[in-house]
Order: sequence, then structure tokens, then C-alpha cells
Amino acid sequence: MIKSMTGFSRADLQENGINVNVEIKSLNGKYLEINCRLSKSIQTKENEIREIIRKYINRGTVSVNINVDTDLSKNSFKLNSDAAKLIYNQLENLRKDIKIKEPIKITDLMSLSSYFLENENNENLDKQFAIVKKVLNNALRNLDQMRKKEGQALLKDINNRMKFISEVIEKIEKLGIQRIPQEREKLKQKLAQFFENEEYDEQRLQMEILLMADKLDITEEIIRLRSHIKYYYEIIKNDENPGRKINFLLQEINREINTIGSKANDAQISQYVVNLKEELERIREQIQNIE
Repeated sequence: MIKSMTGFSRADLQENGINVNVEIKSLNGKYLEINCRLSKSIQTKENEIREIIRKYINRGTVSVNINVDTDLSKNSFKLNSDAAKLIYNQLENLRKDIKIKEPIKITDLMSLSSYFLENENNENLDKQFAIVKKVLNNALRNLDQMRKKEGQALLKDINNRMKFISEVIEKIEKLGIQRIPQEREKLKQKLAQFFENEEYDEQRLQMEILLMADKLDITEEIIRLRSHIKYYYEIIKNDENPGRKINFLLQEINREINTIGSKANDAQISQYVVNLKEELERIREQIQNIE
């Protein structure tokens, strides 16, 4: 299944006094790069979060923001009085330094509660992370569906361009066949010029014949182009993550098109080659969005 590398997803859940919000944004990237912004309470679970993300995404730049809010009344905490006093004193010193008249309130102190309220055990963390995994998987499934939908739109556009390339290749092949008699006549005229003189360069004559024959024959390039296009359809049908393979394949297609352009001493074929390269560049741009 073709997938785009770009997408956005959000999921929320409130359960047992724990509110979890997950936002995921994915962009193009050569490799998989995961950037996590996590609430302090679950930062120790970052590696596990990354492993969950890797099950859904193979390539791209992924930004994940997970926020966890807990209803303190439904959880068991231990107050670290020393830490609370230290924070209060620091706030008081700051108030004096910047000359704020209002006194420090308990609400000011509670905004920093994560630094002096400690879980009595790991039970609350386990509860939090169980919910985080549920919400994260929901967000990733939504993101996956969005990326598949966009991938299908990209695939439709690329397939249309590939069809156009195949049609142009057919036209080039026909022109190549049609121009053989014309080029043969040109060759006869050149040979006649050589034989007008009693003395002529045999080596140069053979070279001219070989060069002319080589320029007339674009059969190998046409065959390879058809083979590359056939392989493209095999990749998108059978490969789960075809982006890299198609990108390499486009390089090979471009090489054959360039060879035809350099061989063909024909204005119409040259114009077709320009059209092919334009379509190929558009496909290359689209492929950068595919995983």
C-alpha cells in the first residue's frame, strides 16, 4: 500500500482521572526521525513510545507531542516538604529580585507540584502509560489512514504520468523506425562523396558507418525503458515501502532518456525527450512524498 509521508493526527482520552492528549505530525524525510515532547511523568517511557511509532512508520520526520494531566485527588502522592520549601524560597527570592509586591500564593507553588509531589509507587505511572499507549495507537492508526488516502492520490497522479511516458516512448520508437530510410539516404550521399575521389580514408569511412548505425539504433534504450516501467508497476503492487526503490528506478529511466536524446538527430524526437524529462521530474517530486 502506497503511503504519503505527510500527515497529522490527534487523539484524546480521559480515564480514571487521567487525561491524555496525543498529537502527531509527519513530514518528508530520507530516514525515520522521531522527535518526542512528553509530559514529565512519562519521560522514562520514551524508548517504548518510539518502538510503538516504528510499528506504523518506516520513513519520514515524525513529531510527537504527548500531554498527560492527572487528577491528584484520585492518586496517592507523597509530599516532599524539603523540595516544596526550596521551591517556595526560590520563588520568594525571585519575587524580591524583580520587585513584585504580591505575595507568593499556594496556587503559584502548586503549578510546580510535579517537583515536590512524588508517587508512593509505580502503580500510577503504569496506569498513565497504559492509557498513553491506547491513545497513541489510536492517533497512529488515524495518521496511517490519512497517509494511505493521500498516498493513493499521489499514486493516481504518478500512474497517469507513467502512462504518458509509455505513450511517448511508443511515438519515439515509431519515429526511430521511420527515419531509418532518411538516414540511410544521408549515409549513401556521404559514401558517394568518399568514393568520388580515388583516394579516401578507409578507417574514417568505417568510423562514419559505425557512428551512423549506432545513432540509428535506439532499440536497446526502448527495451530497457519498457522494462523499467514494467518494474515500476511490480514495485507499487508488491512493495510495502516503495519510495526508495522507485527513486532509484527513476534515475535509470532518466539515463535511458538522455541516451536517446544524445543519439537522435531529429527535432521531433528531441521534443519528445524534453517532454519525457519534464514528466520524470514531476514524478520525482511526487516520489519524495512517498514512504
